[in-house]
Amino acid sequence: MRIALPHDHSFLSLADASAAFDCQSCGACCAYSADWPRFSTEEDAELDRIPEELVAADQSGMRCEGGRCAALRGEVGKGTACAIYEVRPHVCRACMPGGDDCLMARAAFGLAVS
Repeated sequence: MRIALPHDHSFLSLADASAAFDCQSCGACCAYSADWPRFSTEEDAELDRIPEELVAADQSGMRCEGGRCAALRGEVGKGTACAIYEVRPHVCRACMPGGDDCLMARAAFGLAVS
């Protein structure tokens, strides 16, 4: 395990970050911005597995209610889950616990970032 300075999250190992930033007790990244859960590199077959009612009307990404993804279940900062976790878009898979996107979303919700 690498030692990280309090201000430098780049040295956290993936295992350390996953333990420190439990997605199922957070969900901030899924409720941060209606502009964030956009489709980009998905194949048509991958997109076809996402339930139609959870896809934005213009089919550019996930449908959001406010800034919150329609697939997010639960209360941000308390307990959450993704209703389509196994078929979630690439942008969702790319958001890593403790990464820049994660920390930005957590900060917006007033959740700990270290």
